[in-house]
Amino acid sequence: MRNVLVKTQDLKKYYKAANQTVKALDGVDFEVKEGEFVSVIGKSGSGKSTLLHILGGLDTPSSGKVIVDGVDLETLNSEQLAIFRRRKVGFVFQQYNLIPDLNVYDNIVFPLELDGAPVDREYIEKLLEILNIADKQEMLPSMLSGGEQQRVAIIRALAIKPAIILADEPTGNLDTATGHDVIGLLKVLSRQYRQTLIVITHDMDIAQMADRIVRIKDGKIFKGSDFHVGK
Repeated sequence: MRNVLVKTQDLKKYYKAANQTVKALDGVDFEVKEGEFVSVIGKSGSGKSTLLHILGGLDTPSSGKVIVDGVDLETLNSEQLAIFRRRKVGFVFQQYNLIPDLNVYDNIVFPLELDGAPVDREYIEKLLEILNIADKQEMLPSMLSGGEQQRVAIIRALAIKPAIILADEPTGNLDTATGHDVIGLLKVLSRQYRQTLIVITHDMDIAQMADRIVRIKDGKIFKGSDFHVGK
């Protein structure tokens, strides 16, 4: 039986805007098991990206518990949280966030070097081969297509060998076919390396590639929306 890797309890994120209290998250209870691929869907402003950012330690909740890989994020100070993010969480965003002056390989290993961690060259070479960009290691991001840049971002996220991969609208800047290819590759790689994958999307076709779909609406998990996708 797989362990629960991600868990939130009564998670809330409130903030003030124009003399109003915006409830970005309003009492979210959420669990993801080790090795599971979960998609979180919802309209713009539903709270799905806020949830992802809090799970990854990029934002802090107003109240509630966030436990990732056995660590209660509330107990970490800012330095410990930064180390946790670098070592435990692989991020893939809609914007590729590649460093324009670094080539493909250097972009991939940059987070490892920043952390003083060893670079597993063989592992990275294997990922480059699987994602079919091994011949582009010396190229700058500006020389790549959008799909190729997103593949570099995926390898960068995987290179740290994280416990969890968090992808926020990772296909938003890609055409439909390329987007499906990218999610398919993420799914295959997370399975191969036994990593947990959470993808935020508004695209139901993308969502249905997951093991389980969770719908979020007005900062709440929409009751009756959590279901396993038939295979």
